[in-house]
Amino acid sequence: MDAAVEAEGLVKSFEGRRVVDGVSLSVAPGSICGVLGQNGAGKTTTLRMLLGIIDPDDGRRTLLGSDKPLSVASRVGYLPEERGLYQATTAREMIAYLGALRGLPWSEGRRRGVKLLEEAGLGEHANAKIQTLSKGMAQKVQLLATIVHQPDLIVLDEPFSGLDPVNQGVLEAIIKRERARGATILFSTHVMAHAERLCDSLVIIANGRTRFSGTVDAARRTLPTKVAVELERTPDNPRTLLPAGFVGNDRSYRFDLPAEGLEPILRRLLDAGVGLRDLHVERPSLHDAFVSIVGLPADAPAEAA
Repeated sequence: MDAAVEAEGLVKSFEGRRVVDGVSLSVAPGSICGVLGQNGAGKTTTLRMLLGIIDPDDGRRTLLGSDKPLSVASRVGYLPEERGLYQATTAREMIAYLGALRGLPWSEGRRRGVKLLEEAGLGEHANAKIQTLSKGMAQKVQLLATIVHQPDLIVLDEPFSGLDPVNQGVLEAIIKRERARGATILFSTHVMAHAERLCDSLVIIANGRTRFSGTVDAARRTLPTKVAVELERTPDNPRTLLPAGFVGNDRSYRFDLPAEGLEPILRRLLDAGVGLRDLHVERPSLHDAFVSIVGLPADAPAEAA
């Protein structure tokens, strides 16, 4: 199996409006892939088409080697964006029940449920009813129920939404552990920090279309690396010392890192006797790359992106 998840040219319209307009992606087995996009970009609709919850109007998709996604549903764990648990059921029983829907024996689901709850710091709440748990606790229970049957593919739709920073860290640890087990993980998010820390590959969607597909580093490389220098004294003619397109004045300047590197620039600065007080290389962040790829204003906030 070359790809755990693959799609080509997925299209979906609702009431005459094209929500997904030719999305393509490929996720390698055993990797973590992030589907990034603004709210309303088409991420959830894309995930639902991949899983077979809804059918595309056009395009093709394969899930775990099958072009009939529902036929491999027992090998998939899915956390939808809309959370939902039976409020009067205990945490342990809820996990066992959702595992049973994927073919896991009830007794094994209970045993694994207790173990998972303990590992997530919820062991003392195993017999607590969902309605007594905080929102963050209940969200973790639903995540544990998503992975209790040890699926080959885990699909998470905005899994970090509503979680505090501590529980976001717990979720990141769970995702890494599942990848180490051999699972393939596909998750959607509009928060760049999680994708930057977790993902082996990215798919960036805007207005229902794939705008980028590749690694985090490849996304960063869509923007130039910047260099900032602070000189000891003001140069007589900075144009003769610095690359074209530099910005700044007096003794502080910024410019794109040239293909030939920094050595020729440093040599010119030293020969000119202006001295060098500070120099640092500014690598583009994933947020910067996302804003550029999607076409948002340069000062777009990270959360909006």
